[in-house]
Amino acid sequence: MTTGSDGFAAVVGGPARHIPVLGRPAVDFLYVRNGGVYIDATFGAGGYTRAILAAANCKVIGIDRDQSAIALGAELVQAANGRLTLIQDRFSNLDGIARDAGFAAVDGVVLDLGVSSMQLDTAKRGFSFRLDGPLDMRMGNAGASAADVVNAAGERDLANIIFILGEERHSRSVARAIVKARVQAPIRTTRALADIVAAVVRSRPGDIHPATRTFQALRIFVNDELGELVGALTAAERILKPEGRVVAISFHSLEDRIVKLYLADRGETRAGSRHAPELIRPAPTFRVLTKRPVVADADEIARNPRARSAKLRAAERSEAPARNDDASNLLPRLPTLTDVLRGH
Repeated sequence: MTTGSDGFAAVVGGPARHIPVLGRPAVDFLYVRNGGVYIDATFGAGGYTRAILAAANCKVIGIDRDQSAIALGAELVQAANGRLTLIQDRFSNLDGIARDAGFAAVDGVVLDLGVSSMQLDTAKRGFSFRLDGPLDMRMGNAGASAADVVNAAGERDLANIIFILGEERHSRSVARAIVKARVQAPIRTTRALADIVAAVVRSRPGDIHPATRTFQALRIFVNDELGELVGALTAAERILKPEGRVVAISFHSLEDRIVKLYLADRGETRAGSRHAPELIRPAPTFRVLTKRPVVADADEIARNPRARSAKLRAAERSEAPARNDDASNLLPRLPTLTDVLRGH
């Protein structure tokens, strides 16, 4: 194996086409070893998978909802000589996927959250206001699109979605403008929506585009990204071996908060008190490895500005059995997609 310019050992199949954000610490925290089995739950352009395969003689299960990502990974599958399996599915199903692939437990799981640059750079996917295309935003090929939500949701639901998932202070004005505009004609393209938002959200030179937060909110809602994240964390808890590790890289506060709270809750031991001596909590299922999130250094941010907002958290699985309690309390309270499409 040769060495790439970024310091990683050469990745199978030649130089990596995609340099993963916080790739080095992610692989270090995974503690990749010969004979191990690792899940890259957000395969994307394959950057983390390449780094994992280069780190040791191990196996990787790559998962992605996006059929195009799986198709583009075919060359890497061939180059990996039996060490890589790619599956199109939601990463909340990662424990079942691993078992179906013949592994009762795995040594590590990495989650690179959010949308991939590959999706953002493809106009027909409708993720970005930078490129005019259909207002789609679906990571998979099924279900409702962002256009369906924008043209059917009630004004109050739209405002809540944009405020909570986009952290947009002007959410009510944006929702009102969307409802007014769609009376004249359905909103079908990214440019049409971006222009509507830009007309009511003012920005100064150097600020992010006025539509950034609205697009983020719709993308997260359409793909149930936060629900999928909770599902993936609980699935990782079920499938990891003792001393197996989970590594999550998030890009905004909603994701990072869920990862932080989930791992903190699963890593705590609380004894009963004299006021509630009967309180017995399950044994911790994780040991948190990152008291504070790992962030990119100046050199990485200079090479990849997207790394500026990235936060990495990691934890190691204990020998305690996985917990069965519901973690949906970590999710914000929002209407369901079904109710939104009915205009409720």
